[in-house]
Amino acid sequence: MTTDTAHIQPDALHAQLVDRLLDAGHIRTAAVEAAMRAVPRHLFLPGTPLEESYADQVVVTKRDADGAALSSVSKPTIVAMMLEQLETEPGHRVLEVGAGAGYNAALLRELVGAAGEVTTIDVDPEVAEQARTRLAAAGYHDVQVIARDGALGDEEHAPFDRIIITAGSWDLPPAWWQQLAEGGRIVVPLRWRGLTRSIAFDHRHGKLVSRSMNMCGFVPMQGQDGERTLHLDEGIAVHYDHDQPINPDALRGVLDQPRREAWPGVTVGGLEPVDGIWLRLSIAEPGTCRMVAQSSAVDSGRVAPAFPKLNPAVVDGASLAYFTFRHLPGTDSRSELGAIGHGPDGAELADRIGEQIRAWDRNRRAAPTVEAFPAGTPDYQLPEGLVIDKRHTRLTFSWPT
Repeated sequence: MTTDTAHIQPDALHAQLVDRLLDAGHIRTAAVEAAMRAVPRHLFLPGTPLEESYADQVVVTKRDADGAALSSVSKPTIVAMMLEQLETEPGHRVLEVGAGAGYNAALLRELVGAAGEVTTIDVDPEVAEQARTRLAAAGYHDVQVIARDGALGDEEHAPFDRIIITAGSWDLPPAWWQQLAEGGRIVVPLRWRGLTRSIAFDHRHGKLVSRSMNMCGFVPMQGQDGERTLHLDEGIAVHYDHDQPINPDALRGVLDQPRREAWPGVTVGGLEPVDGIWLRLSIAEPGTCRMVAQSSAVDSGRVAPAFPKLNPAVVDGASLAYFTFRHLPGTDSRSELGAIGHGPDGAELADRIGEQIRAWDRNRRAAPTVEAFPAGTPDYQLPEGLVIDKRHTRLTFSWPT
């Protein structure tokens, strides 16, 4: 009896997980549903309790000496979301950058079928070997597993119909452009101005054009260093991109300046997503960055960010403002959204965040079109809108008219 229960339990938990993803709308197509039902997640997480293997949570599979995650198996909701964005078809040649434990590569192998090919790459030889071993144990012997810097791609098996990046990427290296077939698609958790969005780009006539965009979070890709860190005070820091005109010396003591607040009159319920506000700020405000505050700084009242570990902020010269909220009296779950500013222009900067909160409130589902061009593309060839220059890429952002 015990043996039978042990045998049945993973199958039941597996089925329940896929059912939940389907019911919640994370799985939208029959192809992704079939792939996720075909690949048992626990086979790629030996030593992890079955309940954790089939919970909707990240499972870290390798950490560094300080405990920071180096490799993981993503949340099933994120896995399903990105596979739906990718729209893989039978016969496709697919490149995955970031092998993890091999689980995602197995799902891709199911999606491409017998006529397709899957290659997965990881910069860490230990992680690559782990993926190779677990894929083979699960019966996926024909997935190519390569230990290599993912930024180099895999020229030997190119061109690829689909490329999927399973690590937070600050840039789009030239190899990915060169190895993606014309008309092909790349899905990448792209990082800019402190946020990360999973963007599905189609390759069209030498540029990449976004098809969809979803909020996500990933372990940063090793070897990409596009961010800088500025410590404002004990337990309080902002992280910004190297191309931003932010002067750390100008912000010394900014939090000692008078606190100015802006409340534009926009409210939300307890579980309503507000990530679109950061997205709008990243396009409207050149100084948009990420604020991180430790519990001690929040508990002492030094700062009051809406999301202490991951909060949008804006820097302009010697002033800083950040996103916040306050609970509405007489309600159980509604909050008013606002901003707190410090510095000589802190009040104005808080008001500017308030303007973007109002813009978001007018159309909370709106998403910009993002186009990526190779670095060096002249300005006259770019569409109107914000341009963010990265090392290998020029990104443009424009709102629908």
